[in-house]
Amino acid sequence: MQQAHVTHTAPTDGQGEPSAPPAPRPLAGVRVLDLSRVLAGPWASQILADYGADVIKVERPGSGDDTRAWGPPWWQPAGGHDDARVAAYFVCANRGKRSVAIDIASPTGIEQVRSLAREADVLIENYKVGQLAKYGLDARSLQALNPRLIYCSITGYGQTGPLAHKAGYDFAIQAEGGLMSITGEPDGEPQKVGVAVVDLMTGVYAATAILAALHERQRTGRGRVLDVALLDVQVAMLANQASNQLIGQRTPRRMGNAHPNIVPYQAFPTRDGHLVLAVGNDGQFQRFCEVAGHPEVARDVRFATNPARVEHREALVAQIAAWTRTRDTADWVQALDAAGVPCAPINDIAQVMQHPQVQARGLVVPGQSDRPPMVAHPVLFDGIRPTAERPPPSLNSDPAQWS
Repeated sequence: MQQAHVTHTAPTDGQGEPSAPPAPRPLAGVRVLDLSRVLAGPWASQILADYGADVIKVERPGSGDDTRAWGPPWWQPAGGHDDARVAAYFVCANRGKRSVAIDIASPTGIEQVRSLAREADVLIENYKVGQLAKYGLDARSLQALNPRLIYCSITGYGQTGPLAHKAGYDFAIQAEGGLMSITGEPDGEPQKVGVAVVDLMTGVYAATAILAALHERQRTGRGRVLDVALLDVQVAMLANQASNQLIGQRTPRRMGNAHPNIVPYQAFPTRDGHLVLAVGNDGQFQRFCEVAGHPEVARDVRFATNPARVEHREALVAQIAAWTRTRDTADWVQALDAAGVPCAPINDIAQVMQHPQVQARGLVVPGQSDRPPMVAHPVLFDGIRPTAERPPPSLNSDPAQWS
């Protein structure tokens, strides 16, 4: 059979100019009921909103999500009333959602949530273990109404175990889960990471688990109960450091910017600041030494291989620091980039937002009168970012029903 020839015509803006293709919406038609607050849960539901899901955010009447008040700084739409003002913190995790204020402790509120759950595909909550069961909003109760419901519970320590009753906070989990023990200078105090990295990674793990459950449901027709714990995620995030402990039986310690398994892999001083050097193999080290004007060092048996460099870390790092201090950061970056040696300047956040690569990739979404400036979704689908266009919602701005 002869196939018909199809000509694809680019859409236009009505004036003959090609218009931007629509953002990908792979989760169009998926309904997400978001009972979570602060960061881990909202981060997961924002990912799903970026992918096109219809997300209804259930908030506390009067004040809403705690992070609405975590300012300054604040964002307010042009011409909006003061009650439309929200903290920048809230903005970072709640685009693409609708907001409805419901008192889940009241009989009316309970029935509203149950009604929404009957038609939802996914429910995300981060209440303490057992708290929603008091209102009949736990997984067992809601899956009895809707067996297809994927019920995702995010807690600090999980649904089981001796600490299941405890509330979970990113800072505390970074401490208890070991991350702070390996973050900071060797002789300084333990440090947390500069963003709530456990909350963020928990949101990502929750979102991927939800996507897996949605895929499985196509085959089984049934939902899942997902138990996602910040502590579990933190332990999983220890990655090579956990393997170092389990296999090497040597407890990792704080090493500042140095790497426990690779040398040189840390920040070094330059004439006008600092340079991150991330040498991952022996060939890169040879090229670095050539750029530095000391090719003989790469042939020294103490430094020729990575295991040898790790063994003689202190002597090598001192030599490299003496070399890097003689030139400006930009000079090093230009020369090392040309030689294929991984390196980078240390930018502040303002520099990152103006970075030519960040700008070229479209990662910064400019603000408009009705929406704040935001960082776009980091993944491209066929070259297009699926960033939800709906701005973070005003409290109780939408009806308590599915569209």
